[in-house]
Amino acid sequence: MSSEKKSIKEYKPMIAMAGIIIIVQLVALLLATPMVAEDMMAFEDPDSASNSILYIIAILIFTFLLLMAMKRGMQWIIQLTILLAVSATMYYVFYALLSLTEMSIMTNNAVSVTIALILTGLLYKFPEWYVINTIGLIIGAGASAIFGISLSIIPVVVLLALLAIYDAIAVYKTKHMIDLAEGVMDLRLPILFVMPKHLKYSFIRDSFKKEEGEEREAFFMGLGDAIMPTILVVSANIFLTDTYRIGGFINIPALGAMIGTIAGFAVLTILVMKGKPQAGLPFLNGGVILGYIAGVLIGGTPLY
Repeated sequence: MSSEKKSIKEYKPMIAMAGIIIIVQLVALLLATPMVAEDMMAFEDPDSASNSILYIIAILIFTFLLLMAMKRGMQWIIQLTILLAVSATMYYVFYALLSLTEMSIMTNNAVSVTIALILTGLLYKFPEWYVINTIGLIIGAGASAIFGISLSIIPVVVLLALLAIYDAIAVYKTKHMIDLAEGVMDLRLPILFVMPKHLKYSFIRDSFKKEEGEEREAFFMGLGDAIMPTILVVSANIFLTDTYRIGGFINIPALGAMIGTIAGFAVLTILVMKGKPQAGLPFLNGGVILGYIAGVLIGGTPLY
């Protein structure tokens, strides 16, 4: 096998990971309209930058509680909390989708709860990588849509900038994000995407404990790396209402934000392929913000 072919093969999982990000963004855009119609906004005032601060504080508190639970050997609390959050997010996603039908509110509630519980049960009993990825796509798109319709452009940009700084500190300086990721991986929960290097890979059987120099059998990307930039994509498409929409679906600033996300991911991929853990949000959030600005300039629309 030539070195060129080997190089292409090595990059295939990362290309697939980029595809997952794009799918999350497209599904989030589809969910945004019915979620607005169903008044699923997380914040009352989408223009308030204080919402971004509250979001950051919530993340810090949640991270601290997760780390404390891990140190005390209380993994069941982490698992229960995340499974409840996953189930609730999936309920909102399916409720929003089914609201597009002529189904009654009572029937919609019953069906949405049933689907959410079935998928959560499947996740608990059989957390294989394709189950993790499928449910990750659903909750990733759902969370992105909810916060995208809840925060206008400026609060989102503030949020993404602060999160990029926090992620860099948590990965490169304190390294607690790496410890958290490794601890939670053992619980097989959909807080990350898993892309195997070969089809025989099993996420359930993976011990995640590798000797120094030994390669992992799969690539992993935190769910937040897909959610955070997608919030700006959705926000741009929802709050810039007077801009030209391609095919009536997406405006140019939102499309620019999508392209910027993938450009940031491409840079991140090059560094990850060198074998060292990287903070994803500085690249992804930076890419989506620059892409959004480029889309604004190209489309001739207001910045916010």
